[in-house]
Amino acid sequence: MENITTLDRDNVKSEQELQLVIFRLATEEYALPITKVQEINRLMPITKLPQTPSFMEGVINLRGRIIPVIDLRKRFQLAAAEHNDEARIIIVEVNEQTVGVTVDAVNEVLCLSTTDVEPPPPTFILDAQYIEGVGKLEGRLLILLNIDRILTSQENITLKQLTA
Repeated sequence: MENITTLDRDNVKSEQELQLVIFRLATEEYALPITKVQEINRLMPITKLPQTPSFMEGVINLRGRIIPVIDLRKRFQLAAAEHNDEARIIIVEVNEQTVGVTVDAVNEVLCLSTTDVEPPPPTFILDAQYIEGVGKLEGRLLILLNIDRILTSQENITLKQLTA
């Protein structure tokens, strides 16, 4: 269990700049506000739990704390893939709960001007309530996530029961 990065969330830029953690799922790049990210870890053994939603991978023991882990590939209904050495668990705060999310790779931490962010296209509205916007950066598109909307109310209750 190796801790790659413990992030300094107090070192956040002005309101006109977003400081983001950029990660990859399949071929797409996603971004989370650094204020939601507690740390980034290498993939570690995940204990499966019965009768949980399919995207709930299970739980990990992170320095004595039991943390539920969500597979973002499954949550976003992307094709399954084998984890490799680049795979990471990003420890985030979701609705005041600590949760791990598995991603294919963490690319970088960067600042993006709010003027370079557009709302998601209207065609996304139906099934992507957790997409905050689309960021444009040097020919790249970054899908900005609102991690607090990643789970439904019932899934949040299930998550709380897992950690109780």
